[in-house]
Amino acid sequence: MFVLAHLSDPHLGPVPKARLIELLNKRGLGLINWQFRRRRFHRADVLAALVDDLTQAAPDHTVVSGDLVNLSLAAEFAPARQWLVELGKPANVTVVPGNHDAYVRSAADEAVSCWGDYMADDGATGAQVRPAGPFPFVRRRGDVALIGLRTGVPTGPFMATGRLGHGQLARLAKTLADLSTEQIFRIVVIHHPPVSPLSERLKRLVDGEQLRTVIAQHGAELVIHGHRHVSSTTWLEGPAGPVPVVGVPSASAALEGHDEPAAYNLYRIEGSAQAWRCEVTSRGFKRGHSGVTHLASRTLGRFADGL
Repeated sequence: MFVLAHLSDPHLGPVPKARLIELLNKRGLGLINWQFRRRRFHRADVLAALVDDLTQAAPDHTVVSGDLVNLSLAAEFAPARQWLVELGKPANVTVVPGNHDAYVRSAADEAVSCWGDYMADDGATGAQVRPAGPFPFVRRRGDVALIGLRTGVPTGPFMATGRLGHGQLARLAKTLADLSTEQIFRIVVIHHPPVSPLSERLKRLVDGEQLRTVIAQHGAELVIHGHRHVSSTTWLEGPAGPVPVVGVPSASAALEGHDEPAAYNLYRIEGSAQAWRCEVTSRGFKRGHSGVTHLASRTLGRFADGL
């Protein structure tokens, strides 16, 4: 059995003091939003308790699906890297960037430059900082292949959309097709979900339809994401049956916030091709309770022809 932990959107605070020149763009509005609203809902003590519970669960690998920082200020990336180091070694933790990690054009590649070894393809050495090269990357861990995508791109004020782009979609299609010939459980790791409600048009993955087409053609056993700050399970069409798509809340969300309280997921994966089994357990905070607790467990199903 392989146990994978998934958390997302820690939005690490506090936001460092910014120079005026750094705020003469979308960051200025973002800072106002942080100071008057978001900083009350993303709490370091909540995140620390959640990570402590995750550590005690001792997963085989951990995924963080983006939005480690808030405004992509230059001074945010190094502390975020230190948080990753405390979470685990690059070989044991996988990261994909979110939209807040590429908040403005001048910082679009900072996350990849600073946290590159947490996004390193198996072809890169553990100590190598991967340049802002093409995504997806692939990390094989046991019977699991983690396929990391990059959707975080700079956007205008009041927008949080993501984009994969034609090149990344084409490489993803080839990657999924190549891995389908192996006895391996394919997990697509992405920040933006493939499908968003109409009410979240300004936060959607703009080429989500193209991503859904790739999954329909080449399949995957599981897609995991963050971004929406809610626990969710949806299903995409796949060549051998439905593909589960699972999202998690923000890992630092306070109990009294407008979003769901902080939580993370544990996936227990076992079996082999034509007989995969995946059970997901959610652990986190619950309104009216203190401390991290068991929230839910469910079996997502089996993922192969004839099952």
